[in-house]
Amino acid sequence: MDPHALQSLPTFLNPEGLYDPAPNGYSHIAIPPADARLAYIAGQGGEDAEGALADGFRAQVRQALENLRIAVRAIGGDLEHVIKQTVLIVDHTETHLHILGEELVRAYGPGPKPACTLVPVPRLALDGMLFEVEAIVCVRG
Repeated sequence: MDPHALQSLPTFLNPEGLYDPAPNGYSHIAIPPADARLAYIAGQGGEDAEGALADGFRAQVRQALENLRIAVRAIGGDLEHVIKQTVLIVDHTETHLHILGEELVRAYGPGPKPACTLVPVPRLALDGMLFEVEAIVCVRG
């Protein structure tokens, strides 16, 4: 990791009285460290560097999360510096929710996940695009 990456990480909370969101791959609350500034990452889809979309929902989620990682690394962080993400899913189903949760664990690891909002949509920017993720990231102040 870049030596300029944020040293302290965000805090993620799931207060008593709210359901456990961990199986769905997010936390209810994300608090950036006091010395952080925020970076906003544009929506990342399931396309590779040449613009070819991955085949199928799971593959697009996996590629989009890898694209998010590449973007966050470009500013000196990694996925643990993401505090909030918004995911857009075409033709959302509960099956898609389970796949998303599995892929978030794969990408972020077993620990807490960022706060997240899922928005079902009828269509995304490109024909065949099934998933998009945008993020807010803590970077060194």
